[in-house]
Formats: sequence, C-alpha cells, structure tokens
Amino acid sequence: MTIAALTDLLDPAKVRRVVLKVGSSLLVDGGGRARGDWLGTLAGEIAAMVQAGQQVVVVSSGAIAMGGALLDPSLNPRRTLAAAQASASVGQIALAGLWSAKLATQGLTAGQMLLTLDDLEDRRRYLNASATFAHLLEAGVVPIVNENDSVATEEIRFGDNDRLAARVAQAAGADAVVLLSDVDGLYDRAPQDAGAQLVPVVDGIDAETLAMARDTSGSGMGSGGMVSKLQAAQIAERAGIALAIVNGTHDTPLSHAMDHGTGTIFLPQRSDTARKAWLGGRLAPAGTLRVDAGCEAALKDGASLLAAGVVGISGAFVRGDLVTVVSIKGVKLAQGLAEYSSRECEAIAGRREADQAERLGYAPRSAVIHRDHMVLL
Repeated sequence: MTIAALTDLLDPAKVRRVVLKVGSSLLVDGGGRARGDWLGTLAGEIAAMVQAGQQVVVVSSGAIAMGGALLDPSLNPRRTLAAAQASASVGQIALAGLWSAKLATQGLTAGQMLLTLDDLEDRRRYLNASATFAHLLEAGVVPIVNENDSVATEEIRFGDNDRLAARVAQAAGADAVVLLSDVDGLYDRAPQDAGAQLVPVVDGIDAETLAMARDTSGSGMGSGGMVSKLQAAQIAERAGIALAIVNGTHDTPLSHAMDHGTGTIFLPQRSDTARKAWLGGRLAPAGTLRVDAGCEAALKDGASLLAAGVVGISGAFVRGDLVTVVSIKGVKLAQGLAEYSSRECEAIAGRREADQAERLGYAPRSAVIHRDHMVLL
C-alpha cells in the first residue's frame, strides 16, 4: 500500500515504522525550561500509535538549550563549540530523563541512542546502528535519538536534526518521517508574505521547490530551517521514505495536523537498494569530480563514470572515499565511492583508457566510479 496523503502517516497498514523529529523550540521555552505539559500530550499520541500497531523512533533536539539554561541561563549556549558541547553534556541527561518520564506515564519504555555523523557515514557502524534500532523496536522500546553534540565537531557533524532524522529513518527501516516544526509546512513563499500558500503535497523535489525554502530556523533556538528540511526530504524520497512537515506548536500536534489537513508531505520517489540508499544519504564527501555534458548524459542512462568525462577534480581523497559528481555548471548529479585517489584522477582526467596506463604506471581500472557504487542525486 502506498503513501499518498498526510493522514496515511497514522495508518499502520501503510506506515508500520515512523521517525518523529521534535525541534528545540517545541520542547524548550525561551528560558531553557522544558515544556512538560506539551510533551505529555505528544507522549500520549505516541502511545496511541504504538497501541495501533506502529513502531516509533523519536529524534529529539533540545539538549543544548536545556543544558545551557542549567549551566548559565544568561549566556548563549551556542556561543562557542566548547560551550555547546558542555551544554549538550549536561542537557542530554535532562532531556533523556524527561522523555523517559513522559513515556513511562503511557506505559512505554524509552531507550537512548546518541549518534555522530561518522556513525552513519561508516558502513559497518551504520549496520550496527540499524541492528540496534531493529532490536529495540521489536522489544517495544521507543528509541530517543540525538546527535552526540558533546563530542561532535564543527567539521564532522550533522548540524541539524532534520537530516539526522532522515538518515535514522534509513537505518531504522522506517516508512515515514514526521518533522514537527514551528511552521505549518512548506509555503510557496515566506509564510508572512501576503498571498503565501501552504503546499500540501510535493511529488518530487525540483529547483522550484528548493527556491521556496529559507535557510534559517524560525524560532532562532534550533539549528535547522526549511533548507535543512528539504535536504532531509531529498534523502528520504530517494530511499522510498515519505517525509512530512507539520506544525508541532499545538497540543496533540499529530492529531491537530491530521484533523485540520495542515502540513506538507513529500512523497517517495524511488526505492534504492539498501546500500545505494545509504550512499545517497551520506553527507560528508571527501571531494568533487566535475564532468562534461556527454558524461552527464551517460550517467543519467546508468553508465559508470569514466576518466574520459572528468574535466575537474577538487578535494583530497583516496580510493574508497565518497565523492560528489557535478556537471559543468556545478549541479550535483551523483555521489559514489572513488576507485582512484584524487592524485590519480588528476593524472587520468579527460584521457581514454588506452592512454591511462602510461600515466598511472599500471593497468587502469574499469571506471573512476563504478555504477554499482554510485547513486544519482
């Protein structure tokens, strides 16, 4: 059964497993205090979903905001990386305790999983996380997930929980993601502009859709904005996962969104294999390969990336690293695992196979990126 509308997200016949992302501004007020009553209504909705036969994973923001208020409410907890990490360390305990207590009142057990970008970029660690999710969910536990901000660095981190939620959905084998936000969904222009219209359904993200987004968090408290939500939707739609944005500021926000028909749902576009979905969702490429128009057309027809079509290389990478493939104009086309280092790619770029052996000093491989290790974006 396919997902076609917002209301399908609470139908266990169509969505057995769902990831629910909760933003900082929903969980924590301006003073860093938890909005316990609101969370209690959401916990009740989660319990109803579980009772109906759904399995729920929660990706929860709020640790930095809560921890900062406990350490020193007069200071911005994100003023430096060290301050954010310390705030996260303190706040994560409070956040986990809050979720555990609220879910316990509904007869549910919470489990905590703290992830870094590397945990989901590395294939072996990704599979370990996937196995943990499966075991927790089959045991009836509600995993509470957050980025491990106490150790994540500026260079190696998700930076927002929207994209983390989409990657968690892949690892957990979820059918859908619901991003609870402080807006009703995606608008065709800034929501405060006259004539702004809510977009109820997006059947494939294109340039026009991306142009509707703004890159700042509406509350100023979180780290994500509409841009990060669309990036999350792109990760989800390639993996056959539906993603919805709904307003979480109401009590019982899921029921409110369904009853009033407010929200935006992004429909799945394809269902890549598990490995290709993982490749397509990875967020930290080591370099970029620019290709000519002929190569671009060949890639879209399912071909491997050959050295003859490469016209530019940036970044420093080794064989097996993730690299992004872009067009002459810089449009992202694909990403995959390089068969050559960046230095080797520079030596053979634009050259036919017959000329590569002399440059490399050994017989060339069949492709710079083989199609089995590449996914179109």
